[in-house]
Amino acid sequence: MIRPEIRQYFVEGDNEAVPYSRAQRTIVYERAKGLECTMPFGTRRDATAVGFEWVNHSLYPTKIGEQRVIIGQHNQSTTQPYSASLLNISAMSYGALSDRAILALSSGAKLGNFYHNTGEGGVSRFHKEGGGDLVWNIGTAYFGCGDFAPDGSRVFDPDLFEENSQYAKMIEIKLSQGAKPGHGGLLPKEKITKEIADARNLPWPVLHDCVSPARHSAFSNPYELCEFINTLRTLSKGKPIGMKLCMGHPEEFAALVRAFVETGEAPDFITIDGTEGGTGAAPPEFSNSVGMPLSFGLSYAHAMLVGAGLRDPVDKSQSRVTLIGSGKVCSGFSMYKTFALGADVCNAARSFLFSLGCIQALKCNTNTCPTGITTQNRDLVWGLDPASKQVRVANFHRETVKSCLEIMEASGINSWGEIRPHHVGIRVGQGQVKNYEEVFEHMKVSKGELLEGKGPQPLLHLYNNNK
Repeated sequence: MIRPEIRQYFVEGDNEAVPYSRAQRTIVYERAKGLECTMPFGTRRDATAVGFEWVNHSLYPTKIGEQRVIIGQHNQSTTQPYSASLLNISAMSYGALSDRAILALSSGAKLGNFYHNTGEGGVSRFHKEGGGDLVWNIGTAYFGCGDFAPDGSRVFDPDLFEENSQYAKMIEIKLSQGAKPGHGGLLPKEKITKEIADARNLPWPVLHDCVSPARHSAFSNPYELCEFINTLRTLSKGKPIGMKLCMGHPEEFAALVRAFVETGEAPDFITIDGTEGGTGAAPPEFSNSVGMPLSFGLSYAHAMLVGAGLRDPVDKSQSRVTLIGSGKVCSGFSMYKTFALGADVCNAARSFLFSLGCIQALKCNTNTCPTGITTQNRDLVWGLDPASKQVRVANFHRETVKSCLEIMEASGINSWGEIRPHHVGIRVGQGQVKNYEEVFEHMKVSKGELLEGKGPQPLLHLYNNNK
């Protein structure tokens, strides 16, 4: 089939997103390669179109330095808080990505002083060899911290978790992901190498496909999840423990938040993944039609946590629970928008793959990725040079964060923690514009209001109906 290639190189417009537009990819390529990333002659966007977004700037710009987010500093049980960059590598597993891609990403994270989320495929020797700070993503199959039960299911192994937690700066419990929320995963046995089996604590040789179920076996309700968080924090000797989810039923998230308040066992961070997030392979119905977009899911999560007293809407750096946003983050403006919706930190996956050389060939699910990133075919993987690609990963990170900081300065603020919903405007109709606070009215909540029976009615209804 050559239709996709013909379309991408000869027919596609600069701003047609499938899922990333040529203009978006070009920004990543230029920054990764250290090229000048400027635009001549003004914007190509239609400022009169419905959906057009912008930052409301100040007449009095500020000057700010490096920004870091300390995760876990407001939790007494977390004795090893972590200083995170504003932008980091989102969860992508070894197995979905090649060994050389993992090595380049981890090495780039070390160069740029940001973290690399392992994805649910476990901590491989290539993650360790790269030397970057790791966030260990623990999924439903407990790869690297679980084993097979007599009935063939995967169960959590606390001793194995304690042993492997030494390699991570933080631990993230994966509840769901944006591209296929509520759906398990499968890695065909043909793609499983000895190294992949070792990372996932699978027997070798592998005789069956590697299946991740749709839900966890270590807990089954919000209160058991709180106990699991406490267990992981204890076993990891006080490292930050968080969770990742794509927002589905808001009332289920409200029940989680109520459990955090009642038990006192809140996570140190929550990653909200938008349905626009990427994956190597997913049923089209799940990628296209299941789960909330990042803007709605993140704003709901932030508002609910603010109302429960776990986040500070005025200075987010004082929040007990850090929020991480993930979903098509590829530029300084997309970072800024994510902060305006309530996030403290941004994660990006496909953008970092572009920095490795991904050409959006859309062959991630075929094991024939031409750039050697999402394949285990040695002939294709061999062309990816980790030594040069790690520099491009770090370059893209540095320049993108720099761009976001410049927008913050133009906004007249002094910290990421001061970015509020009213800083971003959006055209909602001809002659009609609003800011994010007016669009997402549930964000008009004060700290602790829900605990007092006050606040926006939709939030109050969700919170009170989960007693």
